[in-house]
Amino acid sequence: MRVYLDHNATTPVRAEARAAMIAAMDAVGNPSSVHAEGRAAKAIVERARAQIAAAVGAGTADIVFTSGATEAAALALAGRGLQASLVEHDAVHAWVDPVLPVLAGRVQVVDAARSTVQLANSETGIVQDLPAGLAVSDITQGFGRVPFSYDWAGVQMVFLSAHKFGGPKGVGALILPRGHDLNAQLRGGGQEMGRRSGTENVIGIAGLGAAVAAAQADLAAGRWEQIAQFRNILEMGIEAAEKNTIFVGKDLPRLPNTSCFVTSGWKGETQVMAMDLAGYAVSAGSACSSGKVKQSRVLRALGLDDDAAAGALRVSLGLETTEDQVLRFVQAWTEKRARLRAA
Repeated sequence: MRVYLDHNATTPVRAEARAAMIAAMDAVGNPSSVHAEGRAAKAIVERARAQIAAAVGAGTADIVFTSGATEAAALALAGRGLQASLVEHDAVHAWVDPVLPVLAGRVQVVDAARSTVQLANSETGIVQDLPAGLAVSDITQGFGRVPFSYDWAGVQMVFLSAHKFGGPKGVGALILPRGHDLNAQLRGGGQEMGRRSGTENVIGIAGLGAAVAAAQADLAAGRWEQIAQFRNILEMGIEAAEKNTIFVGKDLPRLPNTSCFVTSGWKGETQVMAMDLAGYAVSAGSACSSGKVKQSRVLRALGLDDDAAAGALRVSLGLETTEDQVLRFVQAWTEKRARLRAA
């Protein structure tokens, strides 16, 4: 039986999200229509908006639905000339001036109002401290795994994507103060209070809302604490097999599910293929490069040279991951490593 250990790339759809989407399929109306069928579809969208607002500490008018974090990033960042570091996701990096330094894993912000800083990194799991007054934060990877609330974070805008916490792919949200000046990228029908035109993805939005509520409940219940223990067991097993392994960000705040480790002389892409053949889905880094394996600028920004960065493997656990699966992964990885050394 295969074991999925690539939850930072995407997560399985939660039962709550699946149920909400199936129910939404029966809503035949356009949410912009004023008849009963349209009002029923609109009610589904507004319920999801309220679920997100409640989960992140925002107002319902602060929520703008998008096709995902990439679109939300463009909507928040295009034309603003904000500063960022090299550890940001490609969807952010495309719109910013990457001049902020990274020292010992921490992004050094000079002017918060002109900067964007991610909540957590998808490759390393490192969690950043968000300075008050920050212009934009990508909370996609951290939401539902570490505490975050829009009303106390002091960030002007944040965005997220459903498929990172058990919702469907292809839907996300931008959260910003109602009345905030925003340069709409999609114009036409005036949906989302004129900030993002286009008929709303009612089914996807229903799944997003349900997933947000469930993810926040899981975090509050402390479910990720056990996953952090499994992550630590994994790292102890890898270190026992390979003493010189580097665990990126181990001494920094990290996502409870993420381990990024570097093994000398064994390329990450080769490890991914070896573990795939052994029945384990893992990654050599971010999944958002159309399947391409490339040198990680994130790891280089953290001080790793190209040779070291090439040997990085990311294992990201989920709430469904068991201790037995982690132990079996360590055993399989250790056996593959031993065969490589003996060759």
